[in-house]
Amino acid sequence: MWKRSWVPANDMRGSSLRYEKQRGVSLYYLVYHRRICCGFGYCKVIKKYILKWLSIYTSKRLTEVFDSAKEREILIDESSKLVLFSDCHRGDNSWADDFAHNQNLFFHALDYYNKNAFTYIEIGDGDELWENKRFEDIRRAHSDIFWKMKQLYDDKRLYLIWGNHNRKWKNPKNVSKYLYQYYDERKDCLEPLFQGIEVHEGLLLRYSGTGDRIFLTHGHQGDLLNDGLWWVGRFVVRKIWKVLQITGVRDPTSPAKNFKARNKIDKNIEEWAKAHKQMIIAGHTHRPRFPSLKEPPYFNVGSCVHPRCITGIEIQNGSIVLIKWSIKVKPDGLLFIGKDELTKPEKLQPFFM
Repeated sequence: MWKRSWVPANDMRGSSLRYEKQRGVSLYYLVYHRRICCGFGYCKVIKKYILKWLSIYTSKRLTEVFDSAKEREILIDESSKLVLFSDCHRGDNSWADDFAHNQNLFFHALDYYNKNAFTYIEIGDGDELWENKRFEDIRRAHSDIFWKMKQLYDDKRLYLIWGNHNRKWKNPKNVSKYLYQYYDERKDCLEPLFQGIEVHEGLLLRYSGTGDRIFLTHGHQGDLLNDGLWWVGRFVVRKIWKVLQITGVRDPTSPAKNFKARNKIDKNIEEWAKAHKQMIIAGHTHRPRFPSLKEPPYFNVGSCVHPRCITGIEIQNGSIVLIKWSIKVKPDGLLFIGKDELTKPEKLQPFFM
């Protein structure tokens, strides 16, 4: 606050000048300070309304996907065995391919689930089509992974959901052109890959015992730069960040590398689950999440691009559990790939609200 500068009555020479000068300076700082405070105040108000709008937008988008998924329900029961992974971000095996260092873990995990008759559901961002224009480069770089996935698909045990980084699969024409078949250079002909597959934005698992449903979607819905303005995010990743990635610059569009963004997305999805009393499993943030029975039933499978592991969710025997695959070391120094349960298995029914 500005304090008035008083001049003694017996010292009137130049007092008026000094008083006006000090008063002018004090008023300047007072006005300047108020402008700054008002500026910060306006910013806080604007930020509050933006966050509120994003929350409403997220709820609207998730509801849209949920309603559209009602036509594609998958029946499950106590005998069903499912594994859910997300955010593989399979690339072209270059220095910018975040999946490359975990591809052996993922291949071993798929082999395990294939041999044990699991159904694999990939919850978005399986293929990195923001950094890479050509899917064929990705398929060729990780042909062993697609070979395993084809085995699952041929046995009718593979479902795909598209996310923001493989939004290309939203268009059925792109799906039929690139996923139905591929060119085999050795045989010099086209070979079937996922012939007739459909890639969805969301899926519903209906538990036959109770009729309750589990909503599966990627979770980017409502994340403005990855949903409404996805084309801006793709431009930044493809034209700018991919070039700078080798220098350690973080992806500005990725909530996985932005703690505040992850919290906001998680909070918005959690609010939707609570408001609609609906169990939901998503990805996108790359952060594994397993709620307690007192929290809204929002689960997150994590990702397959963690530095030293891949995380996912298994559903079997009517229970759900968060798991991790990583490289382990035996006492004799021998390396092997092993699986750990990050949470204890919990029955599904208590999470049905």
